[in-house]
Amino acid sequence: MTRFRWFVVFLLFAITVVNYVDRAAIAYALPQMQKALDLSLAESGAVLGAFGLGYAVTTLLGGVAVDRYGARIVLTVAAMLWSLSIGLTGAASGLAMLYAARVLLGVSEGPNFPALTGAVTPWLPPHERATALGNALVAVPVALAIGGPLVTHLLAWLDWRATFGVLFVLSALWVPLWFFLFRDTPEQSRFVGKDELALIRAAEGAASTAPAARHAWPGAAELGRLLANRTLLANTWAFFVFGYFVFFFMSWLPSYLHHRYGLDLKAVGLFSVLPWLAAAVALWAMSRWSDRLATRTGNMRRARSALIAGSQLVAAIAVVPVALTGNLTVAIIGITVAVAASMGANAAYYAVNVDIAPRRAATALGIMDFAFALAGFAAPVVTGWVLHLRGSFQDAFLLMTGLALSSVVVVALFHHPDRDKVT
Repeated sequence: MTRFRWFVVFLLFAITVVNYVDRAAIAYALPQMQKALDLSLAESGAVLGAFGLGYAVTTLLGGVAVDRYGARIVLTVAAMLWSLSIGLTGAASGLAMLYAARVLLGVSEGPNFPALTGAVTPWLPPHERATALGNALVAVPVALAIGGPLVTHLLAWLDWRATFGVLFVLSALWVPLWFFLFRDTPEQSRFVGKDELALIRAAEGAASTAPAARHAWPGAAELGRLLANRTLLANTWAFFVFGYFVFFFMSWLPSYLHHRYGLDLKAVGLFSVLPWLAAAVALWAMSRWSDRLATRTGNMRRARSALIAGSQLVAAIAVVPVALTGNLTVAIIGITVAVAASMGANAAYYAVNVDIAPRRAATALGIMDFAFALAGFAAPVVTGWVLHLRGSFQDAFLLMTGLALSSVVVVALFHHPDRDKVT
């Protein structure tokens, strides 16, 4: 039996690694860029938040486009554009050009996760989807773990402009692999054998999980059902909070370690590895746990909702000592637990969209990812504003605790995947 569906998951893993290395690199290059371009802290926060503005524009539209045109063409165009934006970042001559390049990066990376969901839905049987999503999404913490040492060493060896030039080349190399090897359904792929195709389609209800017609835009009634679904709304709020955590640590962790504890660039890169590696392990393990619970109990409330609420609760508690301590060891432990916990349920968020709305999974994911994009704008900008006012990260950490606790309450009350399926 062929196993090409797992190679598709590997391709999605690879581009997500590239995606997150590209979007996070600026956090490590920021000190050099501030000196070269004379950026203030408030301007730096605005530049970091610009990505979220661009991302918000296309992540929702990207989900609709994936449902209409397929993941293959949408992700090909998106990857080409974000490669261009990385090159433009390295060529930026001032604040306006840098801001525009970051907006373009957000615009072009917006369709990535809707495309990932749209690719997984027809390629994996239901009992393998959370595992497959976990295998692809583990790229996020892996990228952020390897990205710190990679980018800081490139910055030390070259400079920030040449570093973005290297990242431009790495991004562009993936495009032909995806375009020539991936097809939107396994039936269209010459690499999929009959036995593997039978396995993908044999699961109960597999026919009902096939994507909607490629040339049909979702109607107002369909969009209304998605937007009014209580579980999807609760999932979206929790995902916003998750995104706030991710973008805060991705954007400001290097600066926090540098300003609060006086770590140099290389030390910052090394200290940034542990939280993201722990998150990779947590995401990998919890995605499998979610699928096992779903298979064993048939109860998505236990398999998805409990993991989401539990992970947010742990993250909320973990950042409290980080806000109150002046000890580097305590801070790293708290940050590591918070990052790992908040990211551990990532695959469950994605799986809920497929579980509830399989025919419009990419569109549902686009709605959820729109909230993530707003978090990508809010976390860097609000943090930059707080630092400008008080010069301390304490308020930023305590705000994160409040947000995480709010998501625990919302999920506990309104997140019922078994009850709220969209037909």
